[in-house]
Amino acid sequence: MTSRLSPVRVSAYTAVSALGAGKTAHLDAVVHGRSGLTPLGAHDFGIAPMAQMLDTWVGRVPGLEVPLPKPWAHWDCRNNRLAWLGLQNDGFMCAVRHAAEQHGAHRVALVLGSSTASIGATEDGYKVLAQCGEFPPQPANPALHTLHSLTGFVQEALGLRGPAQTISTACSSSAKAFASAERLIRLGLADAAVVGGVDSLCGSVVFGFHALQLVSPEPCRPFDTRRQGINIGEAAAFALLERGAGGLQLLGCGESSDAHHLSAPDPKGQGAEAALDQALSRAGLPASAIGYIHLHGTATPKNDDVEAQLIVRRFAPGTPASSTKGMTGHTLGAAGALGAVFSLLALESGVLPGTVNTASVEPGMVPFLRVGPTPARVRHVVSNAFAFGGSNSVLLFGQASGQGPGDRDA
Repeated sequence: MTSRLSPVRVSAYTAVSALGAGKTAHLDAVVHGRSGLTPLGAHDFGIAPMAQMLDTWVGRVPGLEVPLPKPWAHWDCRNNRLAWLGLQNDGFMCAVRHAAEQHGAHRVALVLGSSTASIGATEDGYKVLAQCGEFPPQPANPALHTLHSLTGFVQEALGLRGPAQTISTACSSSAKAFASAERLIRLGLADAAVVGGVDSLCGSVVFGFHALQLVSPEPCRPFDTRRQGINIGEAAAFALLERGAGGLQLLGCGESSDAHHLSAPDPKGQGAEAALDQALSRAGLPASAIGYIHLHGTATPKNDDVEAQLIVRRFAPGTPASSTKGMTGHTLGAAGALGAVFSLLALESGVLPGTVNTASVEPGMVPFLRVGPTPARVRHVVSNAFAFGGSNSVLLFGQASGQGPGDRDA
């Protein structure tokens, strides 16, 4: 049995994706069922002219051609530019600054997830090497070409001095960041934590998933009988966690590793179910208390099938569920944190996201899947993140009674 978690307050949160920058842009997309996906061939993020060879759609964030400000030029790359853009919305940096002043910068942890980090910058270097016979000049910062590049940059940009961790477990990375941050706070190693995830478009990701035959030639359709695969997206999503009750809360988190296959999920969904059970147990809630399920829902045949079986097995028919991948694309290491943002928006706004692009719903998911936005006042939300290698993470968020628009739950 797992012990129940002490309350962890979500003091602030924000995101930037193909839908725009900040909570307002993302809520607007939810309300209007708007997708940010566009054809790959219309973009150049370092892989042209190869992009013309691949027929797919992506969730690209505009405005990443501007280098980082001079004080952080030694961290400059597309992924860190995306992180910088994400930090500057919804008063997030001010909230972090206030937390550092209140607790001390050494007591504010930083836990971020990314699957590729700055690999795009490394790709650029090798392209120049192939063309010119030598690498381009690099900043005196070897860490730029490591997975910790993202965390190193954000810690410096925010002026934090607490524990700093980078988690790279593919598509569960930034969901697991929430769980790791909760442990740091619970164990007394930090009083607050900045958590999140950032992943950006690059050749390794787009063509790597294409090589696995997982990329869809059309806008992805999660849980659709005609789904053909994923669209890759990029995003930066952040949250500030602090000890204490009230407001929006992280109530539970679950993690498991089923290690069934390098890329395919356990066909029985046992690892995913174990993570769900752990999250519910730590929140002290039954499955019947969940008012909305933010699905991982990548639109691949196997992932959606296994997740659908889990939902049918564990939740009552009529429990609202949806995937937002049709709006943003699959943002890989940022997907867990972006899913948390959509979940928190649902709690605050009383509007549940729909499953954009999906028309012919898998028969088993008909009682659950919401295709269009749904007005509903909920108190408890589950958000799934399932990754390659059987790395599973489930987050459970809630809103203190009397502080939101109301609740759908008993």
